[in-house]
Amino acid sequence: MPSNNLPWVVGVLVLVTVVVIFAAQRAGRATTPPAPTAAAGGAPAVDINSMTPQEQASRLFDRVMRLSEEGKRDSVALFASMAMAVYESLGPLDSDGRYDYGRVAQVSGQLDLAQAQADTILQAAPRHLLGLLLAAAVADARGNHTHRAALERRLLDAESSELARGLDEYARHRADIDAALAAARSRR
Repeated sequence: MPSNNLPWVVGVLVLVTVVVIFAAQRAGRATTPPAPTAAAGGAPAVDINSMTPQEQASRLFDRVMRLSEEGKRDSVALFASMAMAVYESLGPLDSDGRYDYGRVAQVSGQLDLAQAQADTILQAAPRHLLGLLLAAAVADARGNHTHRAALERRLLDAESSELARGLDEYARHRADIDAALAAARSRR
């Protein structure tokens, strides 16, 4: 009888050995920091955990916007949830942070949250270009073209005086502002 059990014993020993080797390799990977890999464009990838929360938020915002433009809905949902968690951890947001947070919410379909960010910006500064264009984007996403048109009129009316203020957030989001202004002019 013992000779009939030999194949089973050998099989179990091989299986246990493979499991131990696999576990040891995984444990070694978990403690060794990964080597930098090339990101898009050939630049080395950056470990997001080494960034400040504000840098994380900015990096995630850029990624969500890029993925949204590329139409990658599943990836937008994944990275939007990460970005929103970071924005929520930042504490009180300025208008620039509220715009970023609202845009992430808007492109991920969380329109009530996006609207709340636009409303907060506009409550503090009724002519703020980022608040107006975020509110217009939300109105458009909801199919409320009348409200979007009213917000676009306000955006066009505020353009020159607001841009003259030279706010940093206007420089950072100049492409968004220019696109919103062009869209508003084309629908006039």
